[in-house]
Amino acid sequence: MLITLITGFVISSVTVVFILLIKKLFKKQLSAKWQYNLWYLLLVALVIPFIPAHFLPAGNLFSAFTESQSLEGIPNSTKNVVSETGGTNTNWMQDFSVTVTQTNTDLLNGIATGIWITGAFVLTMLSIRAWLNLREIKKSISQVENKNIIDIFKRSKQQLNISKNIVLSVSNKVRSPLTFGLRKTFVVLPVNFEEWLSNGDIKHIFLHELNHYKSKDIPINYLMVLFQIIYWFNPLIWIAFKNMRMDREIACDHAVLTSLDNQNYKEYGNTIIHFIDKSPRPQHNKLANQLNGSKKQIKKRIIEIASFQADTKLQHAKSIGVFVLVGLFVASQIPLASVMANDNNHYTSFKHEQTNYEDLSAYFQNYDGSFVLYDMQEDAYHIYNKDQSTLRVSPDSTYKIYSALFGLEENIITPEQNTVEWDGTEQPYDQWNEDQNLETALSRSVNWYFKQIDQEMGLDSIQSYVNQIHYGNQDVSGGLGKYWLESSLKISPIEQVERLQSFYNNSFEFQEKHIQAVKNALKIEEKDGIALYGKTGTGNVNGKDINGWFIGFVETETNTYFFATNIQDEDNASGSMATEITLAILNDKQIYDE
Repeated sequence: MLITLITGFVISSVTVVFILLIKKLFKKQLSAKWQYNLWYLLLVALVIPFIPAHFLPAGNLFSAFTESQSLEGIPNSTKNVVSETGGTNTNWMQDFSVTVTQTNTDLLNGIATGIWITGAFVLTMLSIRAWLNLREIKKSISQVENKNIIDIFKRSKQQLNISKNIVLSVSNKVRSPLTFGLRKTFVVLPVNFEEWLSNGDIKHIFLHELNHYKSKDIPINYLMVLFQIIYWFNPLIWIAFKNMRMDREIACDHAVLTSLDNQNYKEYGNTIIHFIDKSPRPQHNKLANQLNGSKKQIKKRIIEIASFQADTKLQHAKSIGVFVLVGLFVASQIPLASVMANDNNHYTSFKHEQTNYEDLSAYFQNYDGSFVLYDMQEDAYHIYNKDQSTLRVSPDSTYKIYSALFGLEENIITPEQNTVEWDGTEQPYDQWNEDQNLETALSRSVNWYFKQIDQEMGLDSIQSYVNQIHYGNQDVSGGLGKYWLESSLKISPIEQVERLQSFYNNSFEFQEKHIQAVKNALKIEEKDGIALYGKTGTGNVNGKDINGWFIGFVETETNTYFFATNIQDEDNASGSMATEITLAILNDKQIYDE
C-alpha cells in the first residue's frame, strides 16, 4: 500500500507540474477547449499506479526502501547442513550467517495506510453529503411550465444537436443554474428566474448548461471527486483540479460564444455578470456544473469572453500537437509505475519449451519455497511452486560465488594467491578468526573476506559486473558489503539456476582459470563418479532466520544437473534446512545419493 501511494504521489505530481508548465509555455498555441482537454491526460495518469502489474513491463527500483542494514549484531549459532538427527555427514559443510537489522516496515505501512484511509474517509463523507444535497434539490424541483421558456430550451438543444431527454426544472434550493445527474440529467434554475432574466439571458444560460452536458462534464465531475478522494494527500492534485474546473468553465464559455453571433458576445458576458449581481454567493457542489463561481473565476472568465476569437485551423492543429506531446509524456511514466509496482520482485522473462511443474510440497512441509532443477542433457526444467520460483529475494551468501569470481577477474585475488589475512577483529565465529583462502572463505561463508573484495573493487565496478552477468534485479544500492544481505540485490530461484549454467559454461567470457578456481572451491564431495558442488545462504533479520538457500550443481559421468532451493519462514528458514530439502529431492530423483 505504501509503495502504491508513493507511486501515485510521484506520477501525479510530475504530471501536474508538466501540464501546468506546458499550459504556460504554449498558452497562445492552445485553444480554450484544448487547454481543458489537457487535464484529461492527468486523469489518465492517475489511473497508471493502479494498473495490475502483469499488464506492465517488469522492473525494480525500490528494492531496499526504508531498510536499515548492519552486518554487526547477534550471530546465529553455527548450523550443520542438516539437523543433528539427520543422516548426512555433518562435517562436509557449515552454514554461517550474521543477523541483519531492519526497520519494521509493517508498522510504517500500517501507519501510512491508516492516515490515508482517514483522509479518504473524510473526503468520502463530504462527497456523500454533496450527493445527498443533490438528492434534496432533486426532491424539491418542479418542472417549468412557461411554454416560452420550454421553447427556448428546445431550440437550444436543437442548436447543439442534443436529442436526449433532459429535465428542465426550478428549485428554491439553488441560487445558480445547476446541471447534474448521470442516468437522468437535470438542468435546475432558481425559482422566479424569469422575473429578472431576459429571454436572451435564459438562452445563454441554457447554452452554457447544455454545453456542459454535451462535453460529458457530469461524469468527469464524478471521476474528479473519486481521484480527489484517492489522492487527497497530494496538494498538487487540489491545485490541478481547481485549474481544471476553471479551464472547463472557460472552455464552456468559448463553446457558447462559438455558437453565437458576434453581436451576442457582450450580452453573454452580461448574463454572467447579471447572475453575480443577483446571486453573489456561489453554491458549491463538486458533483454538479453551475454557471456562477468565485469572484476570481468570474473575473478571468469575463476577460476571456471580452477577448474571444474563434479558433483557427492552425491553432487547432497546434493544440492537437501539444496534446499529443503531453500524451506521450504521460505514457512515458508507465515504466515508472512498473518499476515501483508492488510485485516488482518477480522475474518475468523466463520462457523454456521443456518446463515441468511438479508437486514437491511434501518435502517443504510448512515452508514457503521453491525448487528448480535443470537437466542439461534433456534441456529440461523441473520446477516446484511456479510463483515462488520467479520471486526475487535476497541471495545472501550464495552471491559469494560471484563475488569471488569478480575478485579473481579484478586480480584482487588469484587462483594461486587467494589468502587474505585476518585483521584481528573479533568475529562471531571462531572459524572466521584466522586467515582465509578462497576455499575456506566459501565453505565457511566468511563475510569479512568478501566484504574486503567489495571494498577493493568499489561499487561502480561491482555494478558493472552485476550488469554484465544479469544478476537478478542488478541493484547494489544497499552499499558495499551489504547489498547482498537482505538488502537491495535480489534474485529468484530460476535466475539462480540460469546464472549457474552461465557460470559453468563460462558464458560470461571470464578467464577459464578463474571459473575453475571458484568451481573447485564450491566442491562439497565426490563419490562413485558423482560430484556435488554447492553454496548455502541464510538470511537472518533481527535474529530470525527468514530466508534459506542451497544452490549448486551435480556432475555425473554423462550429465550435469543445476539446482536451486529457496525456503522462507518467520523464524526457521536456513541454508541448512534448504540443503536438507534439496538432498532429499535429489536422492529421490536418483541424481545424487547421500
